[in-house]
Amino acid sequence: MASIESDNNNLIPEEITEIPPPPEKPHSPSLQRHVAFSVVNENEEIDNNNSSSAVTTTEESASSSENPDTGGSEQSSITVDSVCLEATLRPVSVRSSTSAANLESLCEQTGSAGKCNGNTPKSGGAVKSNGANGYFQHPIPIAEHPMVKEAWSLLEKSYVYYKGISVGTVAASDPSAEALNYNQVFVRDFVPSALACLMKDPPDTEIVKNFLLKTLHLQSREKRIDNFTLGEGVMPASFKVVIDEKNERVKEILEADYGGTAIGRVAPMDSGFWWIILLRSYVKSTSDRSLADQPDVQKGMKLILDLCLSDGFDTFPSLLCADACCMIDRRMGIYGYPIEIQALFFFALRCAKNMLKEVPDNKELLDKINSKIKALSYHIRTYYWLDYTQLNNIYRYKTEEYSHTALNKFNVSPESIPDWLFEFMPLRGGYFIGNVSPARMDFRWFLLGNCIAILSSLATPKQASAIMDLIEARWDELVGEMPLKISYPALEGNDWNIITGFDSKNTRWSYHNGGSWPVLLWLLVSACIKTARPQMARNAIELVEKRLSNDGWPEYYDGKTGRYIGKQARKFQTWSISGYLVAKKMLENPANLLLVSLEEDKTIAKPKLIRSASWSN
Repeated sequence: MASIESDNNNLIPEEITEIPPPPEKPHSPSLQRHVAFSVVNENEEIDNNNSSSAVTTTEESASSSENPDTGGSEQSSITVDSVCLEATLRPVSVRSSTSAANLESLCEQTGSAGKCNGNTPKSGGAVKSNGANGYFQHPIPIAEHPMVKEAWSLLEKSYVYYKGISVGTVAASDPSAEALNYNQVFVRDFVPSALACLMKDPPDTEIVKNFLLKTLHLQSREKRIDNFTLGEGVMPASFKVVIDEKNERVKEILEADYGGTAIGRVAPMDSGFWWIILLRSYVKSTSDRSLADQPDVQKGMKLILDLCLSDGFDTFPSLLCADACCMIDRRMGIYGYPIEIQALFFFALRCAKNMLKEVPDNKELLDKINSKIKALSYHIRTYYWLDYTQLNNIYRYKTEEYSHTALNKFNVSPESIPDWLFEFMPLRGGYFIGNVSPARMDFRWFLLGNCIAILSSLATPKQASAIMDLIEARWDELVGEMPLKISYPALEGNDWNIITGFDSKNTRWSYHNGGSWPVLLWLLVSACIKTARPQMARNAIELVEKRLSNDGWPEYYDGKTGRYIGKQARKFQTWSISGYLVAKKMLENPANLLLVSLEEDKTIAKPKLIRSASWSN
């Protein structure tokens, strides 16, 4: 494994007065040195006694041997108020920053957690230092983009009500197309809507709480597809409100789908993980553990985890999955051990670890969670990671290696490396590949898995920085004219025929096969904030604001650069709307990152590779 080259640590910062305007071509790789940013919570993510969020800071040490970008043990970090600072390679200085308590005091001035009183710069414009206290304030307020008001209005119109209370949002409200299942509340689709509601001023926490409880109730139902009964812990893919007219008195009931009516007829593995992650976001937003501590909620978490932590024939800590088990819900060759599921699994494990009560009945489960977290992080960081050096190593692999010291542990043939990868891989940058299994590496790029890896700290600080370097270096390919590519590159020719089964919806550069999905904007912006690259976030948001509203908020875009509205894309897609809102709220106030981000677990050992005796010199 190769480490990312460090920036020049001999640059001694002096002073910052103003950030230069963004370059004309946002995709061009820059030599910017990004000031590190760290969000830390007491006792990891959620303290059982005090769940208030905190941001801690340290002075940058000129003698530190750690690269400031890596976020190591001596990482330089700044307050959340100055996270929107992006410095060039000219000498700069980061002043001693305020404590977490002072930051929380500032946030309390507005009367709500996470809302700092104007100290955090909004998207666009220059950032100037006020000198003594080290804060960076925006001198001139920036008018809210007209799209924001429209987006909030559309989001509220998408609410679904059950017995007079809001319980979620519909997938889409396109009046020009047949509803099909787009009038249902999808668990994964609702996540950005829920986050937008939690970040709203004032926050709308009730819809999130109602959603969590109603989906939990649906989990307890018997789940049958044909003559087969699904596991007790399986969460629904979606649900809808229907009118029961069989009885004399008309009443509303919730009707759930557990994958039996989906195109792929596959149970959603990601629903349970998203549910746990959203529960943690709710707890962080409200600073109230009472919902998570309810017996039925504790049981729901345990049922989800029991499905994933049960003993079997696995030799890997990763989860074995069927095709179409997540956001990519059609046949796209992600069967096996896809990075999206592994990253969500890791995220959910860490969230659950801090929400499960430490009682004797949970001891065995918590021990399993700790063991799985350590094993899974090592496995993904070691065998899924690809950068220029590791690509060169794989290119020189020998096959048929036997012994515990084998470097080519999965017996992958170097001839299986696709030609496009050699041009795509920059000298600086890297990413987690799509899948690793015996004799198979899926080298495709999947944005969701890589961004979740950053937010959950499955990626080490160096790996997180390298992922963002790759996005910056390959901006035209991965962002293009409309953010963002769900996968790259597209399957074509015989690969498309065999892998997708001639899927007419997943043609090249369309839908899941290299299509561009605006909903993914919130994940990219969150990753940008965590890795201290707000200008990248601004550039992506500006691309969205050029077209998304005028195009009718479509579900996805087609074409190599995302130029065309998807041929079967629904208009007024709710998660396209809410994804934009979350991105705006995240950039406006980086303290919102606390709702979707976990800090690195220092107890997890870094991966170490041992070369085998058959290594080619």
